[in-house]
Amino acid sequence: MAAGSGSRMGAGMPKQFLELGGKAVLQRTIEVFMEAVPGLTVVTVLPEQFIQYWKDYCYSRNFTCPQILVKGGMTRFHSVRNALERIPAGAVVGVHDGVRPLITPGLVSSLYSMAESRSAVIPVTPCIETLKVLRETDGHLEAVPGAEADRSVLFGAQTPQMFWSELLKDAYCQPYDTAFTDDASVVEKYGKSLSYMIGERLNIKITTQEDLLLAEAVMSLRSKS
Repeated sequence: MAAGSGSRMGAGMPKQFLELGGKAVLQRTIEVFMEAVPGLTVVTVLPEQFIQYWKDYCYSRNFTCPQILVKGGMTRFHSVRNALERIPAGAVVGVHDGVRPLITPGLVSSLYSMAESRSAVIPVTPCIETLKVLRETDGHLEAVPGAEADRSVLFGAQTPQMFWSELLKDAYCQPYDTAFTDDASVVEKYGKSLSYMIGERLNIKITTQEDLLLAEAVMSLRSKS
């Protein structure tokens, strides 16, 4: 999916359309999935006002990957629910942030294989930073007394998050909740457990100019290896 607005990037258009190594971020992301799972159906969720822009881009770059284009919703939850209307029963669905182009085909393929036998699989990475539990009071940050964060049990969730289509469709029939931050949280609220796979630290979500610079550096290094 790629329905974000790009407001944090400060660019003139959504971040998924910014160029990374001569191609749109979104094109690079889709190409990884095409390599990892030949014959997959790509459902691309976009802000309505940019659907024609993306069509024109694909035509001008001869990017011929078959795609089902879907209008994004008010939130990530609503965007995914719109996309699920185009997904058949009996499929494995992978929901991915269009601005995570550095994921490798190997991770996508491994997640897909695991999802075929398990109903819900997400990639995670272990926390490596020292964490502090803080709160803001009168414009200043202060420690929360007695609160400690044990990083040995903390992991960051990534995408793609993969599910049996029937499970994900049923989970998305729930009313919207502001606690829904990703598909995993929707499925967990529905009462289903998840399986986990260690992800990739470079599978970053491009949300700032610094992220884009890092992605360009990674792409450059990979092209030389």
